[in-house]
Order: sequence, then C-alpha cells, then structure tokens
Amino acid sequence: MNELFAIAIHGGAGTIEKQRMTDEVRADYENALREALETGRQILQKGGSSMNAVEAAVISLEDCHFFNAGRGSVFTSKGTHEMDAAIMNGETLAAGAVAGVTGVKNPIRLARIVMEKTKHVFVSGEGALELAKEHNLPIETHDYFYTDFRHNDWKSKQEQPSASKTQKHLGTVGAVALDQAGNLAAATSTGGITNKNYGRIGDSPVIGAGTYANNYTCAVSCTGEGEKFLRAVMAYDVSCCMEYKNTSLHDACANAMQKLQDLQGEGGLIAVDSKGNIEMPFNTEGMYRACYFPDGGIEIKIFD
Repeated sequence: MNELFAIAIHGGAGTIEKQRMTDEVRADYENALREALETGRQILQKGGSSMNAVEAAVISLEDCHFFNAGRGSVFTSKGTHEMDAAIMNGETLAAGAVAGVTGVKNPIRLARIVMEKTKHVFVSGEGALELAKEHNLPIETHDYFYTDFRHNDWKSKQEQPSASKTQKHLGTVGAVALDQAGNLAAATSTGGITNKNYGRIGDSPVIGAGTYANNYTCAVSCTGEGEKFLRAVMAYDVSCCMEYKNTSLHDACANAMQKLQDLQGEGGLIAVDSKGNIEMPFNTEGMYRACYFPDGGIEIKIFD
C-alpha cells in the first residue's frame, strides 16, 4: 500500500446558467461539493477503500436537495420520483445498479447491496424497493423528496407544448476514486429528467454507459443527455480507448467527448486513472465538480 490516492465528484452538467446564479447560490453549491469531496477524501486518507469513498461521497450529494439525486430528485410526469444509481468496483469488475426506484433515501446504497448481497447486477422498480426493505435501508415518504424548486420546474414543463415537456438533460451526481491499495471505483446516482414518462431510464445506472471502473484503466462517472451517453457507451469508451489504444486518460476523455459531440450530445464526465490523474471535461456552460489530487491540491468549480 502506498500513500497515493485521489477522488473526483460531480453534481451534474447542463443545468447551469451563469448569469442566473447569484454569489450566494454559487457559494451554497460549492460548499455542498466541498462537503461531499471531504467525506470521500477522509476515507481515502485513512486507508479506506475507493468503494467506500465513492459511496459516501454520493450519499452526501444524494442527501443535499441542490442536486438531482436522492432528496433533490426531479418529478416524473405523474408527479412521483423514480431514481437510478450504479456502483462499480475496478478491482473485481463487480457492479450493482438500480433503476426506477421510489422512496429509497439513498439509491447508491441499494446499488451496492445489489452488487454485494445478490447474484444480480441490475434490478428495477418494485423488486428494487423490496430488496431495499429486506436490507432495512431507510425508506422516505413522498414529502422527503419534495422541493419547491423541483416542483415549480415540473409544473412549468407540464404547461409547455408536448414537444418540449421533458428536458434534454438535468443533473446527476457521481464520484470516482483511487485508493491507497491502487483500486479504482465509480458511482453515479440520478433522479432522471423532469417530467419523464414511460419509465424512462438514462445512462447513469447502465454499466459502461454512465458508470464504469477497471483497475487497469480508469474509473468514470458521466452526466448529461442520457440517451446520447447510452448510444456512445461513454464510460466504457474512455476505458476501452486506454486499454486497446494505450492512450492517456486525457486523450481518452477527449476522444469520448468528441464522440458525444458528433452525436450532438451535451454533458460531461469525471475520470481518474490508476496513477491518480484526474479529468473532468464537459461541453455545457458548466458542470458542478470538485476533486482532490494526489499532491494534496483541491479544485472546486462550476463554470469553465
């Protein structure tokens, strides 16, 4: 074991308009990012696993109503909340994911239970909720997930013409980490898109699209237009480029972002490799993001 470790987190891309963000609101978001980053960093500094670090960081973001995950999840077309999450262990390639989950306070915890306590990788809907109850995860009422901001946004979408009722992209949270044992992990959680219907699922819980980790390459968590990220197999594309083309993390992320651009997609990603290099590219106006570098440096940013 060495002392090298690193972590990066994101709170979503594609939802931010700089001219509409006051200094007070910006400070609130930066403080929330700092708290989540510090939660994960402390685990890694004490020799804890990357799995524990990314899970804890994402839980911190899920518990904050600012972000579209957990407590801050957006409303579906029926006025409910359907949440998705995934987590992956880069050492073993073990993974767990959930989709269409209602009531579960921290979907990322349930995703890890899927990975560690079942023979499955991906569970959804009522079955996922049943699993959460079997393992005594906190279940919250509808009121817990209610915020005026999300509710007003949902109502405005319902009043729009049908062609524009759902947003193309609306935040996600995620974390990637390298621990002192050299193991990588990634985790992603989201409430999806405002006013979504038909049980829509984006890239976040799909292993290889929105979430991926492999010790030989990198750990990746994505945010943005889920349909485009699914088509690009975005997270695995970064890893694949490193594994088979022997490219750097920087170049692999640049290639993946170009692929997203070619699909006219918007969003971003965070990634860390086995050497502790961190990349956080995006092609939107901003992306809530923060990271702790192996040299001890900390970066917390929203805009470019």
